[in-house]
Amino acid sequence: MTAILLMYLAAGAVAGVLAGLLGIGGGLVIVPMLVFCFTLQGIPHEFIMHLALGTSMASIVFTSVSSFMAHHRRGAVNWTVVRRITPGIVLGTLLGTVIASSMTTNHLKVFFVIFLYYVAFQMLSNRKPKPSRELPGLAGMFGVGNGIGIVSSLVGIGGGTVSVPFMVWCNVTLHNAIGTSAAIGFPIAVSGTIGYVLNGIVVAGLPNYSMGYIYIPALLGLVSASVFTAPLGVRLAHSLPVDRLKKVFAVLLIFVGTRMLWTLF
Repeated sequence: MTAILLMYLAAGAVAGVLAGLLGIGGGLVIVPMLVFCFTLQGIPHEFIMHLALGTSMASIVFTSVSSFMAHHRRGAVNWTVVRRITPGIVLGTLLGTVIASSMTTNHLKVFFVIFLYYVAFQMLSNRKPKPSRELPGLAGMFGVGNGIGIVSSLVGIGGGTVSVPFMVWCNVTLHNAIGTSAAIGFPIAVSGTIGYVLNGIVVAGLPNYSMGYIYIPALLGLVSASVFTAPLGVRLAHSLPVDRLKKVFAVLLIFVGTRMLWTLF
């Protein structure tokens, strides 16, 4: 068990640095790392993606709090947007966990690979959505929240990769979009964690120390390490050419996605 915990501490340390350095959601890094670690550990194939997604969601519960509080202190969180979008977010995320639980590991891998390619393309092209409209009303925000929640739970992220472009497109300043997205990440993570626990708790054959689709040793390692290494990533971001690093990371995402796709064959 000591060797297993050390493996997840190392994964959390790397995820924390990359998240702080590149400004990406931790889940984008954590999920592929967990898939790799679970495979090494010999966890049954049919549970690997479900456990990776659920454990990633649970880790974001802890890391998102410090993130959105820091943005709140700087006045960068639009709490009106958070209040309007959260009901749709919660319902969509819970629905996403139900959908994920009914999918096979291979199908979840394909969906995750497509998402990795999408994010890599965004990083390589550095395309900025053109702000051309205002945020929708309550019904529109509920529907958008549903979509963000479903996608987030299917790929184990806090939603920033989807919600930030949406808000910028709706004429929210980038600074406020990032801060508001950090706050939105908390209800996504909480409802996603609840969903993955409830959907997995009745499943037989999960590894010891699992709570539904949350693997506790991995969660402890990830949270313990990433809390300390994320600030290091932020400091590095101010001294390194981040735009160039993002392009390198995009190529890495393509490699990781392609490798994950290759394992299906």
